Amino acid sequence: MNSAGYIQPEANVRQTAIAELKGVSKHFGDVIAAQDLNLAIGEGEFLSLLGPSGCGKTTALRMLAGFEAPTSGEVLLDGEDVSALEPYHRPVNMVFQHYALFPHMTVAQNIAYGLKQRRPRLPKAVIAEKVSHALEVVRLDGYDRRRVWELSGGQQQRVALARAIVNEPKLLLLDEPMAALDRKLRKEMQLELKTLQRKLGITFVLVTHDQEEALSMSDRICIMRDGRIVQVGSPQDLYDHPSSRYVAGFVGTSNFFDGTVTARSGNLVSVRLENGMSVETSRADGIDQGQEVCISLRPEQIRLKRSGEGVPVSVTNRIFLGEHTEYIVNHQTLGEFLVLSPRQSELNEGQFDTGDLLVASWEATAALALDRT
Repeated sequence: MNSAGYIQPEANVRQTAIAELKGVSKHFGDVIAAQDLNLAIGEGEFLSLLGPSGCGKTTALRMLAGFEAPTSGEVLLDGEDVSALEPYHRPVNMVFQHYALFPHMTVAQNIAYGLKQRRPRLPKAVIAEKVSHALEVVRLDGYDRRRVWELSGGQQQRVALARAIVNEPKLLLLDEPMAALDRKLRKEMQLELKTLQRKLGITFVLVTHDQEEALSMSDRICIMRDGRIVQVGSPQDLYDHPSSRYVAGFVGTSNFFDGTVTARSGNLVSVRLENGMSVETSRADGIDQGQEVCISLRPEQIRLKRSGEGVPVSVTNRIFLGEHTEYIVNHQTLGEFLVLSPRQSELNEGQFDTGDLLVASWEATAALALDRT
């Protein structure tokens, strides 16, 4: 981010910005849906807008699409201000949450619909060739004569994707397109969608409130809250280096303990918790002595042993999940917190059961002192 607050594409995505939001705000009467959004979307990247309902992510997507005009600021595509340009004049296509397919049309007719609206008109042979290729890309060869209502949810999503990509857009916008799918199918479609994006080289912008979906598919994630951009980065950066408690809690799972910084030494700080216990942790940028903070500690960073150095805990709940086991443990002053123990740990130490007295430990660098907001 530069001095103007403008967020540049990360080094691991192409540096050419195909789309940009520059100081963009959107008001609906007295309601502020988006406020001072600054974001550059790199050519060929997969970007996710992630946040809870009402955070402004769909409004941002609709302004990129042209379905909403910004109250202030600029929406740029290929460096050109398109803020006042109608959606059908933009090199952008959108896949909606409920697909918006035409039930009275066949699969091929749905996919060809946008092509038939082009002026000057495309020859029928060209349209047929493009539709056939789009069906091949989304693995629906032979489904061209099917009706939409004859397809499964996953197949309908593929039709919606084919209809979007057949127009060869520079930017493809996806508004929670997997929300209606069951968990197993959603996982399969996440992989297919990312594979498709890499194959086509089109810039994808996905709106989702599902952190796992964003983490598994994105080159970068833009975290939003109350109409503002909170943090932008790669999935690993956001997971390992969240800027606040909000981001740490929204990207992955974490244990939080409130306290005050009492000392600082390089990148480590000592934090006195509200219960009086002192803990050494690493620190996020801007954290300094005397500041009220929260400690974020990821559950997979905690080790459980039957003896040794650490804090004494008792197991209050155990859930076996195959590759790892989820434990709720209780410490006399820290209270209850979550531990994810890998399968290998139980094979080494033996199975831990409810009521067992254990020792929990973690590296100082695994705990992170964060802004409480």
